[in-house]
Order: sequence, then structure tokens, then C-alpha cells
Amino acid sequence: MDESPEESRRSVNIMKAPGSTDMSDHIDWAYAMRRDMQEIVPGVFLGPYASAMKSKLEDLKAHGITHIICIRQSIEANFVRPNFPQHFNYLVLDIADCPTENIIKHFRQTKDFIDQCLQAGGKVLVHGNGGISRSAAVVIAYIMVKFSLTCSEAMSWVRNRRFCISLNEGFQHQLLEYEHIYKAQLLNTTTENTSQSIGVPTRKRKEMDSDPASSPPSSSSFSLVSS
Repeated sequence: MDESPEESRRSVNIMKAPGSTDMSDHIDWAYAMRRDMQEIVPGVFLGPYASAMKSKLEDLKAHGITHIICIRQSIEANFVRPNFPQHFNYLVLDIADCPTENIIKHFRQTKDFIDQCLQAGGKVLVHGNGGISRSAAVVIAYIMVKFSLTCSEAMSWVRNRRFCISLNEGFQHQLLEYEHIYKAQLLNTTTENTSQSIGVPTRKRKEMDSDPASSPPSSSSFSLVSS
């Protein structure tokens, strides 16, 4: 059966994820690997705190890590902490591995941090304690937006590379919600760009949107941009 345009778009996006050829591409998993970090897409690693402990400095350097997102809650601060502030750029987040924890509010900040790292030619490790829930949610959210994937596609992508991920139910629901949020933002951006391309002023457009009973704009309200 032929693919629909939507299915084709998703396939193309998945195949375009850097360093990959198809969605089934995955690593052979062994239980001991849960204590190591894995590269999810080029430059973005996901792992447990064990991969960022004091004994792992040379390993981090060997992988080219330059930035680290350290995720913990306050009661974990004594044993999940930045160990090498003199060697790496850190972003430390206070997030509990709890279904009621609001993790969506951190996704913009973590995406910006990861993007800045990659744009500078660096590599980033995202870790929590076990590297299976909080840090996995952050990486899934990043990949979902970066490659225009659905939540399910992004989660499958990450699980194919770090099989042990196990997000709590609350984080799973928030990622599904985040899929709708980022798609709505993308649609809004596309609409804004389309309106601007025909010369509709932003202020006037907002006035028109907020007043459905307004009369049609006069010829002075906008001008077509000549091609």
C-alpha cells in the first residue's frame, strides 16, 4: 500500500535525523549498558549519573563532551551534582521524578542549551540519576521538536538507542501534550510568515483576529508586497 503524504513526511523526517538511515536503526542492548551513556543523535548523549561521576572525566573527554545537563531534585543534590565545572558547561535543573512534576516548563530552556552547544561544535550529555525518566523526557522533547516527530516516534527513536528508558506516567502525558503545543506554535509561526509575506501588518492582523465583527479592511490597511 502506498504511503500517505503524512506518512511520507514522517519517514523523511526520521531518515533525516543526523547519522541515521532508517527508523529500525538501533544498537544491540546489554543490561550493563544502562550504566553508560548512549549517543541518541550526533552530539546529544543520554545516560545516568554514573556516566558523569568523578571517575568518568577522561571518558567524557574522549567522547568530546563539552556541555552537561544535570537533572536532580534537591534531596539528591548531595550525590547527583556537577563534578567538573572547570571542564564543562553545566545546566543544573531541579526536577523530581514524580508524575505530578511540571517538566514541560523546562523544555524550552533545555532545547536552547542543547542547540547552543551543537551550534558551537560541542557535544552534550543529559543525565539524571538513572538516566531513564527525567533526562529521557528532556531528550525526547528535544528530538520531537528538532526533527518534527510525534511523541511516539521520538520515544521510539530514543528507546532504540537507550532501551532501558522508563518514563513515569505523568511525563508521558506531558510529552503528548507538548507535541500539540509545539505543533500549534509551528502552525502559528507558519501563519505569521505567510501573512507577513503578503504585507499584512502584525498589529492590524491582531486587530482583525480579535474583532470577528469588524468590517473588511480598507485598501490602506495593507499592501501587497511586489515579487
